[in-house]
Amino acid sequence: MEEVIKAEHLTKDYGGGRGIFDLSFFITKGEVFGFVGTNGSGKTTTIRHIMGFIKPKSGKVTVLGLDAWKDSCKIKENVAYIPGEIAFPDLTTGIEFLKAQAELLGLKSMERADELIKRLQLDPSAGLKRMSKGMKQKTAIVAALMADKDILILDEPTTGLDPLMRETFLELILEEKKRGKTILMSSQMFDELEMTCDRVALIHDGKIIDITDVNALKNSTTKSYKIEFLNKEDYLKFKKLKYKIIRDQEKYFQVTVQIDDSDINKLFKTLSNYKLKFIAEVKYNLEKHFTNILEKEVKGGKNAF
Repeated sequence: MEEVIKAEHLTKDYGGGRGIFDLSFFITKGEVFGFVGTNGSGKTTTIRHIMGFIKPKSGKVTVLGLDAWKDSCKIKENVAYIPGEIAFPDLTTGIEFLKAQAELLGLKSMERADELIKRLQLDPSAGLKRMSKGMKQKTAIVAALMADKDILILDEPTTGLDPLMRETFLELILEEKKRGKTILMSSQMFDELEMTCDRVALIHDGKIIDITDVNALKNSTTKSYKIEFLNKEDYLKFKKLKYKIIRDQEKYFQVTVQIDDSDINKLFKTLSNYKLKFIAEVKYNLEKHFTNILEKEVKGGKNAF
């Protein structure tokens, strides 16, 4: 697969443990790649390196085989960008800004922009200075997507959007994905990354802790079930069996077991001999996966998000 974006040992040390350290990853053509992490974890710093706004202390980033710092102007011809902090030029209205952007991009038609404005329910006649955070975000989204670039770099693009508009935006991203766009999107929202991304990198304290294949996670053959028994006797009796218990709550006569798909029938057959209050599958998602990793990596990781 063609590597569109590639970071190799990327480092920017601001001192005091701030910055990014020895980051290496790649994004292939047509892939949606996610960044997740808490505020200050290094997501925006990494994106600014990719955009060529910052010169790395060591290591490098290439985009389409070009050096992100040295060839930033040429790279930007192929990239649409939504920054984490929206700052508009000194223009009066949203439509004035969008028309100026279209002229800068050499667009001959505002048809795509008009479609996006309608879908995002944006009033572009509003004054830029009086716009709410959500309206500014919508305007930035229109400006980025109307350009029809092959690469999209999106730094927490749903910030300020209401739930309905957030859903509309994610639909737009999935449409761009189907069109073969290469997309990098940072977020603190696990569900939107799980919905759109092929792979997601977890960044913590400026380091990549893990990169997860979302499809593999969704299609995992390992399942977890929470079981609560009606009495202590059955609870204790079950615990003596050779099932993998990943959580034990004696106070409630409750266990969570982890098993392979092939053993589910065996489990249910075993449980038919016990008096149960309930049994429920515990869905394993991206948030739980990364939280488990952080619990192992850092003290207090379970509260990191």
